[in-house]
Amino acid sequence: MFEVVLFDNDGVLVDTETLYFQATREALAQAGVTLTAADYVELFLRQGRGAWHLAEAQGTDAATIDRLRAWRDRRYGALIDAGDVAVPGALAAVRAIAAGRRLAIVTSSMPEPFTRAHARSGLLPHFELVLTRETYGHSKPNPEPYLTAVERLGANPAGCLVIEDSERGLIAAKAAGLACWVVPSALTRHESFDAADAVLPDLAAVTARLGSR
Repeated sequence: MFEVVLFDNDGVLVDTETLYFQATREALAQAGVTLTAADYVELFLRQGRGAWHLAEAQGTDAATIDRLRAWRDRRYGALIDAGDVAVPGALAAVRAIAAGRRLAIVTSSMPEPFTRAHARSGLLPHFELVLTRETYGHSKPNPEPYLTAVERLGANPAGCLVIEDSERGLIAAKAAGLACWVVPSALTRHESFDAADAVLPDLAAVTARLGSR
């Protein structure tokens, strides 16, 4: 039985990844760069390097990139604020999974957009621990975020389960020695999840599988 469930955030609990893609695409378009969904998945979700180098390659100077990055961040915040971004069924699933288990969020999101994304989600009261990007040194696919969460919870790794939506997150979880179930998002569904302990269609399926164990 899993006593602790560690959730990724973006793409798992809140549908913010598509909004970040939209804001980044719009910002880069101002520099004459077309960012496709495939580009975004490769550069952001697989490599974790971002895409500003594409603007640099077209001659965009550093000051303009800084301005566009700030514009992107404002636009992203506005998109989050426009409505409830919780993944459909997330609250019901989290409530069910929390019964008799300890829950944590382990995310690469910075505190400000994370707080905005959960302003109306109703999810956070069910989580004992939240680790955002500033609380650890190396981001996924490095195992440090998950190792940090397990340490802070004082948990037995054998009793921990990670819920992820990306290949980078899966790599981080497995490198930390943890079981990992993947719920692919619209952006990540074509990534490789061969190392996952299970690949499930949605959080309702996660709840059902946990209930059967």
